[in-house]
Amino acid sequence: MRYVAYYRVSTDRQGRSGLGLEAQQEAVRAFLAGKGWPPVAEFTEIESGRKSDQQRPQLAAALAACRLHKAVLVIAKLDRLARNAAFLLNLRDAGVEFVACDMPDANRLTVGIMALVAEDEADRTSARTKAALAAAKARGVALGGFRGYVPTEADRAKAAHAKREKARRTDLLPVIEAIRAKGITSLNGIANALNEQNIPTATGKQWQAIQVKRMLELSA
Repeated sequence: MRYVAYYRVSTDRQGRSGLGLEAQQEAVRAFLAGKGWPPVAEFTEIESGRKSDQQRPQLAAALAACRLHKAVLVIAKLDRLARNAAFLLNLRDAGVEFVACDMPDANRLTVGIMALVAEDEADRTSARTKAALAAAKARGVALGGFRGYVPTEADRAKAAHAKREKARRTDLLPVIEAIRAKGITSLNGIANALNEQNIPTATGKQWQAIQVKRMLELSA
């Protein structure tokens, strides 16, 4: 099993002094002892926990590393990652497994439960909106735009899969450009370089020239 470690401290002072950071690193080290230490990569964020994932470049880099290496994101404490269900829903759709050292059972199962709660609330909001629109239409208010389509679970699953595949291709392109910059331009050469970096294919296998070609064609 491969792991990517993500640490977060709230202030610049904590980042410089290591206050809180060393405790997180020790918790991750103890958790991964015999499982996958050292991790394939480690990222440290100096940000407020209230910020969204778009404002956390190191978290985005950690998720990209997880997708590239087919690794699990490991954090010392669950609140180091996020404190709201909406973020975890996005994490689920990103296709990244994660585990918290203080709550090892709070992984994809927790994400799924929180996602269901979020989706249930979204469905309730949608139902209330439809009822309000129907009432407005009954009063003679002119309406437009809504066509009565509600995505099915299969639609959402297909969209999530497409999003994960697109994200992984986006993560791979800078890696391939770096390989090309070293003078390795053939499909076989790129495939070998990816394998040497322990970056698996989408199915977790070794790269071959034809797979590199298909990935580049999809990314064009």
